[in-house]
Amino acid sequence: MTASQKTFGAIAVILLILIADQIIKIWIKTRFTLGEDVQITGWFHIRFIENKGMAMGIEVFGKLFLTIFRIIASGAIVYYISRLIRNNFRLSYILVISMIFAGAVGNIIDSVFYGVIFSESTPMNVAVLFPPEGGYAGWLHGEVVDMFFFPLFSFHWPSWLPWIGGSTFEFFRYIFNLSDASISVGIVTVLLFFRKTLSLSFEKQEIES
Repeated sequence: MTASQKTFGAIAVILLILIADQIIKIWIKTRFTLGEDVQITGWFHIRFIENKGMAMGIEVFGKLFLTIFRIIASGAIVYYISRLIRNNFRLSYILVISMIFAGAVGNIIDSVFYGVIFSESTPMNVAVLFPPEGGYAGWLHGEVVDMFFFPLFSFHWPSWLPWIGGSTFEFFRYIFNLSDASISVGIVTVLLFFRKTLSLSFEKQEIES
């Protein structure tokens, strides 16, 4: 397979994920109030929240720092993908790394633009796209839209257990979006099936540099 064909494959995967991710997020943002929950099945809900931090709601440093860090990391992944294509790595591995890149960019779009192009989502009001009065935050300070919730099962810890006794354990309690899923699936796939390829890719880069 030629380098141009691998480039086309990577771009196709990236665009497919980005377009689907943004369609879902804009649809949720402009139709759901903040915290609104729609039960699809007993184990799958659509629940609209906004994430100020990283995946799974983890917050590290400030919002501006996180957004800039994401942009820099995404640039590094683009460079890495270009090296993979030039060094004739397998298309399957390139596509998996492209999934991770697309997921990162999907959340960057929220962080960079959503504060400017949307009004604020609240438990009482649905957000408006391009509101006349302006957005709810400045550039680089938008919040990431999450919506997929899979409460597969839950149980109560016995009261006699220290620290956690009497509390409820729920799996899977995190709410995420398509970008988060793309990143997670990509990383797990690399760790399960491409560890040798990952190591070899960095060895080649060290030799070339």
